[in-house]
Formats: sequence, C-alpha cells, structure tokens
Amino acid sequence: MSADSCSENVSLPLRNVLNSIQCIRDRVRDGESNESDGAFNLSNFWDTLNQAVKAVSQEATKLSLAFSKPPLPSKQDGEKLAESILKSVLTLSTVYYWLPKSQGVTLRRQVRDATVEVLEGVAQLLEVILTTPLQSLSQEQLTSTGSVWSACDQFAQLPKDNKAAVLVALSAQIGVVKDALDEIQQALSEAEDPFSDVLDDDQDGDEPRGNQDTYWSEKDRRVIGPCQGLMKASSACLRKLTSAVKTNGDTSTPQNVAQLDDLADITKEISPGVDDLALCLYPPMDYGGVESNVSKLAALLKNVLEITRSSHVCGESELTWVQFLDGAVSHNLQKAKDLIQQDS
Repeated sequence: MSADSCSENVSLPLRNVLNSIQCIRDRVRDGESNESDGAFNLSNFWDTLNQAVKAVSQEATKLSLAFSKPPLPSKQDGEKLAESILKSVLTLSTVYYWLPKSQGVTLRRQVRDATVEVLEGVAQLLEVILTTPLQSLSQEQLTSTGSVWSACDQFAQLPKDNKAAVLVALSAQIGVVKDALDEIQQALSEAEDPFSDVLDDDQDGDEPRGNQDTYWSEKDRRVIGPCQGLMKASSACLRKLTSAVKTNGDTSTPQNVAQLDDLADITKEISPGVDDLALCLYPPMDYGGVESNVSKLAALLKNVLEITRSSHVCGESELTWVQFLDGAVSHNLQKAKDLIQQDS
C-alpha cells in the first residue's frame, strides 16, 4: 500500500460515500421538508438536531486524523470510517426533514442552509483526502476540517423559532439598506465629482477632465432629496417592523407563523429595491430610470406597510408609525416625480 496517496482499497469506499453525500446535499438543498399531521415538539427537534450535528463534527475529525499522516488506514478501517461519516450525515439530513413548514418557512430555510453548509464541508473534506498526497497533514485538509467544525458550530447560533428567524432576516436587510444610504450621503458630502477618486487615477495630469457626465447638476441634487427620503423610509420601516416583531411576534398559531413568513418574504425585496434606486442616482442621472425605481420602491413599501397593518404584530402603537410612513412614502414619491418632470 502506497503512503503517497489513497490506495484503491481505501479510496473506493470514500469515493462512494462522497457521491452519496453530494446526492444528500442536493436533495436537502432542493427538497421539501416532511409535513406531519401529528404533534411536533420543537424543543425535542433541536436537542436531536444538535446531537446529530455534534456526531458529524466528531466523525469528520476522526476521518481527518486517520488520513493526517502515514500509514493509511487498512481497507477494513477505511470502510468503517466511510460508513460512520455517511451514517452521521444521513442522520443529520433525516432530522432536518423532521422540521415541517408549519413551524415557519423562514426558520426552515435557515436550518436548511446551515445543514447544506455542513454537508458541503464534509464533501469538500472527502475530496481533499482523496486528492492530496498523504505525507503530512496538509493546509488544505486543515482548512477543510476547520470548515466542517465552523459549519457545525453555527447551529448553536441558529434561531430557535420562526419569530427569531424573521428577526435574523430583518436584521440582514437593515444592514444593507444602511450601507446604501451611507454611500449616497458620503458621495453627496464629498467633492462635486463623486467619481473623482476612481477616474483621476487614469488622468495623465496634463489636462483636466471635462466630462460633465461625472458631475451632479443642481436638478440632480434636488431629485436626490426625495429619493433619499424614500430610502430613509425603507430603513425606518425595517427598524420599526423589527421592533414590532420583537414585541408582538407570536408563533403559537399557524396563522401567526404564516404572517411572520409573509413579512420576511416581502421585506426581502426592500434592500434590492433601495440598491437599484441608489445605483441610478449616480451621474449621468437617467431620470426615466430614477422615476421607475422610485415608483417600484414606493409601491413595495406601501405593500410592506399594508401587510404589517393587517398582521398580528401591528398593535395600536404600531399603527401610528405605519400611517406616518405611508404618508412619507406618498409625499416623497410625488415630490420626486414632480422634480423629475420639471423643465423636461
């Protein structure tokens, strides 16, 4: 048996397991969870899932250590290692499938993504072991093993119910919208030419650049005002909705779970809408594009506010900001359209 790389006796069971894990990963990524009419205990699910994740981490460690230095495991030991890692992966994927959609699509999606990441990590580790000469523990193998551990460790931070999962989704949106707002604000506060730091590197220094397409006109700057207003309304909507979900979010009935999913799904569109609007504000400003994106974002925000208004997270105190933001969206939309159409 060669000490340079996996012999056929050892590599064959590992290759078979790799193929099986890749198939399991694809099924988990693209498949649906089981729907059960029976009682489902979320606490028991998490206990069992965490045990399954721990087992995968331990089996991945065993596998990596066995192939960290010569001599190679015997054929029998190689088969045992392959069977053990496959069994742990099958158990993890089976437990994931226990989680029904009725517990929340947002929650299930985040658990699915974490499960897929573990499966991808194990598959990558197997590929490294199969393709790396066995002399000593390679950096690539160390990295792959660490990736499996990291993916497994993520399960401790996963949201434990759909309310927590929706809060995670909203938090991600808030960060993206804030970044877009900050970028526009920074560009406005800098020199008249927002692209000077990019384009000046290309100048020979002999002649100043005369391309006025890289400057905002006075009209451009006026148009940007209500566009920023809409972007700020987007940010406020996400922050206020997050607070409402924290305070009033409930997962005790299927209807409330579904309403939380609706809120997560509709708000997912806010940050792309804000990004699209922000991008078309840079010079040369395309007023047609700005008007189109302003209208789309305003319609989206009104939809978000309407869904919020009709959901269980909207109490009397929330109704105040819902109505205020609805008015702010209408005002900024109309103002942007009026400014765009001036002198056109």
